[in-house]
Amino acid sequence: MELFIILYLAVLGLCLGSFYNVVGLRLPNGNLFTRARSYCPSCDRTLAAQDLYPLFSYLFLKGKCRSCQAPISPLYPLIELSTATLFVFAFWQIGFDLELLVAFLLISLLMIIIVTDIRYMLIPNKLLLFFSPFFIGLRMFVVPFEHWWELPLGAAVGFGLLLLIAIISKGGMGGGDVKLFALLGAILGFELVLLAFMFSCFFGAAIGGVLMLTGKVKRKQPIPFGPFIVLGTLLSYFYGHDLIVWYLHISGF
Repeated sequence: MELFIILYLAVLGLCLGSFYNVVGLRLPNGNLFTRARSYCPSCDRTLAAQDLYPLFSYLFLKGKCRSCQAPISPLYPLIELSTATLFVFAFWQIGFDLELLVAFLLISLLMIIIVTDIRYMLIPNKLLLFFSPFFIGLRMFVVPFEHWWELPLGAAVGFGLLLLIAIISKGGMGGGDVKLFALLGAILGFELVLLAFMFSCFFGAAIGGVLMLTGKVKRKQPIPFGPFIVLGTLLSYFYGHDLIVWYLHISGF
């Protein structure tokens, strides 16, 4: 039974990951539903059914368009595989619990953010507005925090911290990041959203430093912060409480 659920979640994650690619690519342009069929961005050919199998079509086509042989971005299979892996991982970590709904919804939001931020360096307001009622409803009525004030406090801390940094850095932090952390605060609570921010900065500094050392990114060249937020948020969501307990233990508190 458990094996069947894992296989189901893996397939579901691959399919949804493919959909999240489409949403992430089209939403910032405002044409999410204006052209229903998927098409090659290089030759504009409408893709056939055999070109649309998540992950497997990319592997079968060797990462190239069937018609024009233009390379297909590896972002497509990366999002599909990541979504499937995270869905299975969330079930393995949480099990049969209503919190799993929060985990799946959070993973979905974060996968779309990776696409929009890498492609456009943008976290669309429409995306956050769409997901916000679902998260707030879950945290208020389905899987609430222990104390009612943790949701508004988390949102205030996430928003206030990023807004302060945006003001100090004079635009170094985008408005989308500020709004995203307000929503993440409502999802994670004030303790874990602070941890998520710390992890995001760590990943940003570490990976950004490696990219500069290897010449992939030039000094002062802007890079998307969204993927680092995703890494920091996932680490905080799944392991934040354990890390806090471990830190307090070694600190003697």
